[in-house]
Amino acid sequence: MLKKYHVFISSSRDDLKAERLELCRIVTELGALPVTMDSFSIADEEDQRIIRKAIEECDYFLNLTAHKCGETVEKSFALETEYSMALKARVPVLALVIAEKARWKETKKEKTPAAKKALAAFKKKLEGHSHETWLNAADLKQKALSLLSREMNLNPRRGWVPSTEAVEPSVANELSRLIRENEILRNMMRSDGTDINQQMKEQIKHALKVLATNRIQLSFYYTDGENWENTISFRYLKLFRLLTPELSTQKTAADISRFLGTILNPNLEKTVRKDYPTPSNTIKKIMADFTLLKLVKCIGSGDNEAWEMTEYGKETYAAYRLRQMAPKNRKQEETAE
Repeated sequence: MLKKYHVFISSSRDDLKAERLELCRIVTELGALPVTMDSFSIADEEDQRIIRKAIEECDYFLNLTAHKCGETVEKSFALETEYSMALKARVPVLALVIAEKARWKETKKEKTPAAKKALAAFKKKLEGHSHETWLNAADLKQKALSLLSREMNLNPRRGWVPSTEAVEPSVANELSRLIRENEILRNMMRSDGTDINQQMKEQIKHALKVLATNRIQLSFYYTDGENWENTISFRYLKLFRLLTPELSTQKTAADISRFLGTILNPNLEKTVRKDYPTPSNTIKKIMADFTLLKLVKCIGSGDNEAWEMTEYGKETYAAYRLRQMAPKNRKQEETAE
C-alpha cells in the first residue's frame, strides 16, 4: 500500500531560506510530503488556527533552529509556539539544532540578551527529543536524512493513502482474525516449552556480538584525488546502525557506497566523489556478510542487484537500540562502536 507521511517543517525564515528548501527536497526524496506555512503569520490569530490545524494533521514535526527565534508571539516566539502546538497534538518532534561551534553570520543572530536566553532555553527543550546538531549545509543534509529515515522506520505513523488503496473493512477484519490466531499459537507453543521469542532473543544477541567484534576497512576517493585515501577500520555494528534506516527501501551498491562515503568521510574539508566514493568490492562484501547474518536480503542480480533490510534485521536493530538506550549499557555500546 502506498503511504505518504506529512512532515511539518518549522524554522525561522529569513535566516534559513536555503536550509528550509534543502529540507523540503530531502523530505520529498524520502517519499514524504513537506508542509510549510510560509504564507501565514504565526502572530496573526486567524493564521495561527490554520497553522495549528496543519501541525495536527502531520505525522512528524521537524524543527530547524539556528540563532533566530522567529516572529514574536505574545510573550513567546514563533519556534516555541509551533513546537508547543506539536506537543499538544502529540506529533513526534524531531530537531536539527545548529552546533555552537558552527560558523554563522552575526547578522543572522539574535541581538538582545533576553532573546538569546529564550532561544537557549528552547534548544534545551529540543534536546529531550530525537535530535541532531549540524555545522553547515552539507552536514545538515546528512543529519536530516539520517534523522528522518530512522524515525520513519522505527516510529511509523498513520500517513496518508489514496482512497483507491485504502484497506477494505473485510480485509481489516481478516487481518485482525489472523493476528488473534497467531497470538493463540504463540501461547500454545510457550506452554509446550518451546518459546520462539527466547530463541529469537538468543539469535539476535549472537548477531549483535558478531557485528560488535568484527571490523572492515573502508577507503575514500575524493573529487580532486587520484587514488584511495584515509583507509579506516570500522566495526560492522556501526555500519549496521547507519545502514538500517537507509535499507528500509531497496538500495544498490552504488547507493550504499555514496551514503557511507558521505556520512563517514573523515575529512570534511574535502568532498567525496559522486560515483563509488568507497570501494564497490568492499560494499558488496559488507552486504554479503549482512546477508549471511540474515539481516538483509539481496533482490535481483547483476546490474539490477539491490539490498533491503529483512524483518529479522529490523528486530535486531530494535533490540540494539533498546540496549543502547539503557543507561548501564550506553557507555559500553559507545565503546563497542
